[in-house]
Amino acid sequence: MLTRSTVKEVFGKNIRIERIIDRQSGNAVIVPMDHGISVGPIPGLIDMKRTVGDVVEGGATAVLMHKGLVPQGHRTTGHDVGLILHLSASTDIGVSSNSKVLVATVEEALKLGADAVSMHINVGAETEPQMLEDLGMVSRQCSEWGMPLIVMAYPRGPRIKDSFDPDAVAHAARVAMELGADVVKCSYTGDIDSFREVVRGAMVPVVIAGGPKMDSDMDILNMVHDSLEAGGRGVSMGRNIFQHRNVKGIMSAVSDIVLHGASVEEAAERLG
Repeated sequence: MLTRSTVKEVFGKNIRIERIIDRQSGNAVIVPMDHGISVGPIPGLIDMKRTVGDVVEGGATAVLMHKGLVPQGHRTTGHDVGLILHLSASTDIGVSSNSKVLVATVEEALKLGADAVSMHINVGAETEPQMLEDLGMVSRQCSEWGMPLIVMAYPRGPRIKDSFDPDAVAHAARVAMELGADVVKCSYTGDIDSFREVVRGAMVPVVIAGGPKMDSDMDILNMVHDSLEAGGRGVSMGRNIFQHRNVKGIMSAVSDIVLHGASVEEAAERLG
């Protein structure tokens, strides 16, 4: 039986998630900017107000970042954009980069004005048990506060031979959903048929990661288009957006496909 408190929590999640997911299309265009902890101050993540402004003008529905970056990227002009606070972290120069630890809380996210929180788990890592325990705890807190939870779930670890293997990707996505994710972010598996099975198994909206920076704009746009054909609900792309030579252009092209149903060819016109 739903209590009055439970109804409020569910309603709170629904209100907040509409700031992340476009109402008309039901899809999301998220730009993660959490790379600074992993790899340092890379190009595209220095002048944060400019980068945030460019992706918002290009049609992003939300940006994602760590707590210390929020005031650096907050603008007082232009269109509003959803804010997702990332709660977990590790560095690439550490001895266990696949081990994500909690560095922020749901309560901090609320105080910073976030519309959702996110966590990263590596299914198959040596510290998988701790990451799963942390996810379960954060999921419980999100339910209590009515805060949407996005989970980045990847198969990574000593026994993972191919992190893009469809069965492994589907397993990681399913783990995220079963532990309470409202939206799952995962790798695109390379073709429509295999990714359709990932989406079916996840049962909640799935958005694709951009992965390492690509050389071809058409590769980016085709991947986005095909993921939607498979039932995906959008993208969460970082370096392929904020490190692009034309940030507004590539963001507009991706947004046209995800939010407005444009073809790859139509979207490519945004790039000149």
